[in-house]
This record gives sequence, structure tokens and C-alpha cells, in this order.
Amino acid sequence: MAQYQISVDSKLLHQLFLGNSQDAGVAKLLESVLNQVLEAQATEQLRAEPYERTENRQGYRNGSYPHQLTTRVGTITLRVPRIRGGKFSTELFARYQRSEQALVLALMEMVVNGVSTRKVAQITEELCGTEFSKSTVSELCKQLDPVVTAWNNRPLHDTSFLFVIVDALVLKVREDGRVRSRGALIGMGVNTDGYREVLGVMLGDSESEASWSEFFGWLKSRGLRGVDLVVSDDHGGLVRAIRKQFQGVTWQRCQTHFLRNILDATPKALQDEVYSRVRAMLDAPDMDTARLLLNQTIEMYETKAPKAMAVLEAGFEDATAVLLLPQPYRKRLRTTNGLERLNEEIRRRERVIRIFPNRESALRLIGALLMEIDEKWASGRKYLDMVEYLKCRESQAANISAKVTRIG
Repeated sequence: MAQYQISVDSKLLHQLFLGNSQDAGVAKLLESVLNQVLEAQATEQLRAEPYERTENRQGYRNGSYPHQLTTRVGTITLRVPRIRGGKFSTELFARYQRSEQALVLALMEMVVNGVSTRKVAQITEELCGTEFSKSTVSELCKQLDPVVTAWNNRPLHDTSFLFVIVDALVLKVREDGRVRSRGALIGMGVNTDGYREVLGVMLGDSESEASWSEFFGWLKSRGLRGVDLVVSDDHGGLVRAIRKQFQGVTWQRCQTHFLRNILDATPKALQDEVYSRVRAMLDAPDMDTARLLLNQTIEMYETKAPKAMAVLEAGFEDATAVLLLPQPYRKRLRTTNGLERLNEEIRRRERVIRIFPNRESALRLIGALLMEIDEKWASGRKYLDMVEYLKCRESQAANISAKVTRIG
């Protein structure tokens, strides 16, 4: 990733911290930073600073033209460089506005399909700066859809994804003149280098076994391999699909959902003490300790909270599967919380739409947002340090091989 040296003058800082409008100060700061980035990119492409004499120069500056960019802190004006005898190119606008473009497009589609309110029409016309038609929407979709679709269908075979976390959220989509509930199935993986990736999103008719099986089959057809652990909630269709599509792979039941299921079945007066005991069980240092705590808890509450103890006993093995992993990997792999934070980001935008005008609109908005998050993950810090896990995996494989040799 390119590194840029950015300067901020004292007047701008004064407006940012002491001005009457905080958003206005942030907008000015953003405008200054992005204009400096554009100028630095022009220098990179021309291989020369302004007025610099060098044999490596690839062209000449020819002024700039204004480009207005609508952001969450207001509209800013960028000075896009002109190149004499060539063309200046930047991903600055497209890369950081995909999700915003998808949101506006969804609103626009609501208007042209006659399913939105007059207020939505006014908002979208203000955002777009002009009135729009079906042809306008179609042209904008042609620019954004191929980018999102290509990312969502990209090959996954370049690396193994040892840990996979899956979850779904329900959306309202208008189809055949009726509003129907559809499940947005989302997968996240942790690769051998320790980085998270959004594996993909698929819109299913429901959260049934058939829909999840189709989703997993699609991921495997794109090259998903090397999975050791799948983390999810206890939805029946999802669990059956995992066991069918990932035979021999360990399933970790989300501990957050598991605890909630137990407490829902616990008398209110006992919920605090049952929670403490189950939490200690899930945080146990090893499986033997967890089983000891399980037996003690069941013995103590099997008459006072029989339904809760039945839920606990039935789900214990799946909820504590993560205890077989080395300690550093347990906290982030014992729940679906990391993926549910993505769902919250989707919900913030989905609430603006409420009812998507069609499936394509839903996939475009969710895909564009997930694509931006995926790019941030790829350029950020590792999610997990995989060195210890890979060593542990190699050791286990060597032990199995030695046993097979002895038997033979």
C-alpha cells in the first residue's frame, strides 16, 4: 500500500477543534487530505514532482478540474489533476464509495419501481444532484455490479481457510408484487497467514438445510479447502448442512447463543448463579475441568432447573469443542460475535431501505459493504497468529502417522 506524507495547517486544526460545526471541520480536513493524496498519486504516475527536470518523467501536469464527492460529513470538492497527453487514474472515488453507491442505488430503485415514499424520492434526488430514470439506474448498476459480483465469486483456492464462521440475517425483499423474507447467508474465514477474509454472501429463500448446503457447495466450488473448525449458532438446518458438507470437521456451537438458550430455560431467580457456573465451565482451562464443572452444575440444579440442565447437557460437547484448541485461539473462535458485528454494519444501512426492491439490490448493497470491510482486513493487522496452531496441527498429524505405522 502506498505511503503518503500529509500536512495539516494550524488554521484547519483550529476549525476542526474550535469551529461551530464539527462536521464542517472534519469535511475540510478530509478535503485537504484527499487533495494531497491526489497530488501525490499524480507525482507517482508522472514520476516527477511539479517543475522537476528528470529523464524518468512520464508526462506533464495540465492543471486540475473540480470533482464533488458526497461523504457522511458533507460534500467536499477535490482537485483532480489533469495530465497533458495522458489520463490520470485513481481508485480513490470508486474504492471508498462502493457501499454508498449501493445504498443510493437501492433508494433509487425503490423510487423507479413505485414502492417508495415521496420523502425517499426527495432524498435520492438530493444525493444524486438530479432527477433520475430507469435508464440512469441501469447505467449506474452496470458500473457497480460487475465489481461486486467479481469479488463475491473470486477463487478461494490460493490459501487454506482453517477456521470458518457463518451466520445469516433476515431481509425483506419485494418479489412478484409481494414482500418476502429472505436469508442473507454470510461466511468469514481465517487463512493460514492469520488474516480474516469475507468468503462470500448468498441470498437464500430461507435459512433451511437446502439453502445452507447450496451456500457451502458454492464456497467449495470456488476452492474453499483445509477447514478444521466451523463456528455457527444451533440453527437446525445450518448444523445439518455443516455436518453433511464438512464431514470430519469440528463444529463449535456459538457460546453466546448457547448461554442464551440455557438462561431462557432457567427460572428467573436462578439465572445469575446458573450463568456464573456455565460461564466458568466454558472458560475452563481444559476439557476435564469443564466436564467436572458440568457434573457439579447438573447435580446442583437438575431438580430446581431441569429444563435448563437438559439444554446444558445436550449442548455441552459442541459448545466446548474450542477447548481442544491452544489457549490463544479460543476467545475469538468460541462465538460468532466477530461476524455478527458485520451484520450490525449491514443492518445500519438495511434500516434505511427497510424493504429491498429486488434481490439484486440486496446483494449489491451487502456485497459492496462486505467488499470494503474485506479490503480493510487485508491491509490491517492479523486476526490470529497461526504459528502455534500450525505447529500443533503438524504434531497431531505426526502422532497419527506413528500410530498407523505401529498398527501396520
